[in-house]
Amino acid sequence: MFIDIQNLSFSYSDSEVKAVNAFSFTVERGEVISILGRSGSGKSTILRLIAGLEMPIEGSFTLNGKKMIDARTFIQPEKRGIGMVFQDYALFPHMSVEENIVFGLPKMSRKDKKKRAQEVLELVELEGFEKRYPHQLSGGQQQRIALARAIAPEPELILLDEPFSNLDTDLQMKIREDLRRILKKTNTTAIFVTHNENDAHALADRIVKIKDGKIEKIGRPCDLLGHSPSEIPEMVEMTVEELLTV
Repeated sequence: MFIDIQNLSFSYSDSEVKAVNAFSFTVERGEVISILGRSGSGKSTILRLIAGLEMPIEGSFTLNGKKMIDARTFIQPEKRGIGMVFQDYALFPHMSVEENIVFGLPKMSRKDKKKRAQEVLELVELEGFEKRYPHQLSGGQQQRIALARAIAPEPELILLDEPFSNLDTDLQMKIREDLRRILKKTNTTAIFVTHNENDAHALADRIVKIKDGKIEKIGRPCDLLGHSPSEIPEMVEMTVEELLTV
């Protein structure tokens, strides 16, 4: 297994209730996993624990055979080899697209940085945007640049926090398709959190449904959710014969 999380638990200092309670899960290399739950379910806290932005009260997390967290170990976030795409994209407004992308590549030469920026811009289909600034980009373009920046250092794992929540419905569908294509093309392991069943259904190989910090169910989208909610209006118009073939 590529990721092994065992009994991860966390409580905020002002609460006796565990925000994350004995969370255990394994992931294979190249899988795209959705942690699906309502607001306050603990899904974003799990992401922060994996990233190293919070300290668990118990449990362990191993990435590609290397222990990141246990009773005696805590690897700092910048040393975990994990990329993260935040809900608001967190692009540096005073930096160009190219500068944003290469920010996490301090050890590369200027020539190699430029080459890597061009590679990931091609991957996200935004070639020629190197000199633009975040305020000159649409929401969808900013999301792609944030993904390009996360991919540029070739991390072992990418975490995405509600990656589509700031996009309109039509754009969400397009970006979901693009994101899955990019992750699969690069064989990147990814975990994303969402409250939206459409996002989970369209993007994930497997879904972890959580409630009150605990896992309720784990399975493939077709097993847990059936048809995507966005497909239901179309299905209402189908004949009985057509429905039987779905």
